[in-house]
Amino acid sequence: MSMNDPISDMLARIRNALLAGRDQVEMPASRLKEQICSVMLREGYITGYKIVEDGPRKMLLVSLKYLSDRSPVIQGLRRVSRPSLRIHVSSDEIRPVRSGLGISIISTSQGVMTGKQARQTHTGGEVLCEVW
Repeated sequence: MSMNDPISDMLARIRNALLAGRDQVEMPASRLKEQICSVMLREGYITGYKIVEDGPRKMLLVSLKYLSDRSPVIQGLRRVSRPSLRIHVSSDEIRPVRSGLGISIISTSQGVMTGKQARQTHTGGEVLCEVW
């Protein structure tokens, strides 16, 4: 099956797994998805991720994080830059997400990082998604 936007598919899978109360979600792996998961892990939105060999292809297994009352840590995910409309910003155009309560994940020339890190290093790039 051909997929036009794998990042949007990743976010939809995570959103659906959170709504269903799943502990883990599985999706086709790529380096960009792994880097996005790395940022989400560093910021405390997920508990972990790993690459699983599933025959000839690799799968990314993401462990979701919940609070003590079983409510998800991730309240929302939004894809910003799409294949039909790429959103590139400079370091001074990066805005806070939900008044600083969320993060934006940005693909820069120095790798995938949060919007706050991109502002501190004065690097712009493509805004992939927002997590809150």
